Amino acid sequence: MLKGNKGEWSEIYTLLKIIADGKLYGGDENLQRIDALISPILKVIRSESDDTFEYETQQDLVIVSGNGEQVRIPLSAFQHNAALLLQHIKAAKEASFELPDIDAFARSFNCTSLKAKSTSKSDIRIIIHDERTCMSPELGFSIKSQLGSASTLLNAGKTTNFIFKITGKKLSDEQVASINAIDTRSKIKDRLAQIQAHDCQLKFYKTENATFANNLTLIDSTLPTLLAEILRVFYSSSHSNLIDLLDDITQRNPLNFDLSEQHPFYSYKLKRFLTDIALGMMPATMWTGELEATGGYLVVKEDGDILAYHIYNRNAFENYLLNNTKLDTASSTRHEFGKIYSEAGEQFFKLNLQIRFKH
Repeated sequence: MLKGNKGEWSEIYTLLKIIADGKLYGGDENLQRIDALISPILKVIRSESDDTFEYETQQDLVIVSGNGEQVRIPLSAFQHNAALLLQHIKAAKEASFELPDIDAFARSFNCTSLKAKSTSKSDIRIIIHDERTCMSPELGFSIKSQLGSASTLLNAGKTTNFIFKITGKKLSDEQVASINAIDTRSKIKDRLAQIQAHDCQLKFYKTENATFANNLTLIDSTLPTLLAEILRVFYSSSHSNLIDLLDDITQRNPLNFDLSEQHPFYSYKLKRFLTDIALGMMPATMWTGELEATGGYLVVKEDGDILAYHIYNRNAFENYLLNNTKLDTASSTRHEFGKIYSEAGEQFFKLNLQIRFKH
C-alpha cells in the first residue's frame, strides 16, 4: 500500500492532474497563472522502480505504455481521481497516510511508488507542443508542492557554512564564553548582536567547504562574498525573504559595483546562483555548469492548480525563484555554526546558508 506525506502524494496528484488537463500553464513571479502561456501535452513520462512508463492521451482514453504492455484507461478516471486525491491531501491530518482508493487506481496502470525513480532532479518528464516555435521538446521537471511543508531549495549542511573573521578588537575569554552561552530562541542573531555590541565586526573569510567555494566561483567570482553579505544581513536584521535581502544589499552596494548606469549586478548574480542550485548544483559535488536533464519546476498550488516554470522560459523561472524563496536558520548544533572559536590567535564565527521556499 502506498504511504507518504502530503508532499510525496503531491507527485501522484501532479501525474494525474496534468494527464487529466492535457496542458501546462506557465506562471508568473507571483505564482499567478499566465493564460497566454499554455502548452499542450503530447506525452508524460515517469520512471518507476522497474521500468519507465509513458502516458499518451488519445481522445477520451489514456494509453499507458511500459513493461512491454499497454493499458487503456478512460481519461475521466484520471480527472475523477485527481480531484479526489486533492481532497484527500487537503483533509489529511497525519504526517504520513495511506489512500486505498487512490492506491488501487494507481496500481491499475503500474504506478507503484509515490516518488519517481530518478538519477537527476527531474521527478517527471513531459513532451509539450510549443506553439510559438512549432517544436516538441521533452522537458524535465522537479515537483514542488504547497500542499505540504515548505520545501528547501538549498539544504543546510556543514558544506554551506560561511566563515567570518571577527575584527575590530579581540574578545576576552569571558566575553566569548558569555556570548556562546546565549541560548535564546534567536540565539544566532542574539550572539551576533552581542559581538557587534563589543565594537567587533564580521569580515568574510572563506566558505568552510572548498568544493562549494569553487562551485560558487565557477558561477561568478564575486558570489562567495555576495552570499556572505546576504547571510550577514539575514542574521543581523528582520529580513528573511531573498527579495528583501537583495534590496538591502543593492542599496548598500558592499561590493562597490559601478551602479551609475543601473546595471542589476546583484540581482543577476543571485538569480544565476538560484537557477544553478535548482537545476543541479550541489555544494559538496564538483559542478561543471552543465544543467541536468531537468529544466524546471511544476508548482502545485494550495488550490490544486499546477504551474510550470522552466529554463525554457528563463526569465519567468528566475523571477519565480527569487520572489518565492527565503533564508532559514538550520540546526546550529547539527551543522556546527554560530559560536565564536579561535585558530592561530584569531577569532572566527560561522554562519550557515539554507534556502527554503515560502509557503
